[in-house]
Amino acid sequence: MPTNIYKHGWQIKTMLNKNEFDKIREEMHRLDLQREDVIQTSRDVIHISKQIIYAAQRNEMETAASSIKAIKGKIKKLKKFRIPNDTNINAVAFQEYVEAISFYEFVKNKKIPTRQSLGVPAEDYLSGLCDLTGELVRKAVYDVIHKKFDEAERIKELVHDIYGEFLKLHLRNGELRKKSDSIKWNLKKLEEVMYDISMKGRH
Repeated sequence: MPTNIYKHGWQIKTMLNKNEFDKIREEMHRLDLQREDVIQTSRDVIHISKQIIYAAQRNEMETAASSIKAIKGKIKKLKKFRIPNDTNINAVAFQEYVEAISFYEFVKNKKIPTRQSLGVPAEDYLSGLCDLTGELVRKAVYDVIHKKFDEAERIKELVHDIYGEFLKLHLRNGELRKKSDSIKWNLKKLEEVMYDISMKGRH
């Protein structure tokens, strides 16, 4: 509360509550610490996501599963944060997480996890699926090289289905809209790969 001081015998009210600034400084310090924690945890999620994809691309599923255990703890921590308004790296982390877990689940179980099972915002889930299609193209090329043509065909059908569902969305002109365009191009690449196989034969 503002305090009274005496000067030259007159009682003067202070016009500024300096205790309020002490509280503000403490709050800003707490936010700075939380911001750094959010950034570091998000970076950890992004890094582990890349490890999961790298392992799954090479069918090193035990290694990928070990990384998934680590990433789930980081994601749980990230969800508890009250994210500062000027930080959006957590959204990138959620997107990378969706991409990594979805790719792992496809390779292992031929399924794509739901948004609810991953517990992420809808836009981050959709962005993660956009990125997933790029990894699926790389997986299809790998499968073709190793004569796994049915696997490559399954990937093409999955990307086709993802593309079809995105066409039903009414996306605003933003980052997600731009990312969704990559699905079309990735589908085109897969169709070209499968066309080449049909022309050359499965030898």
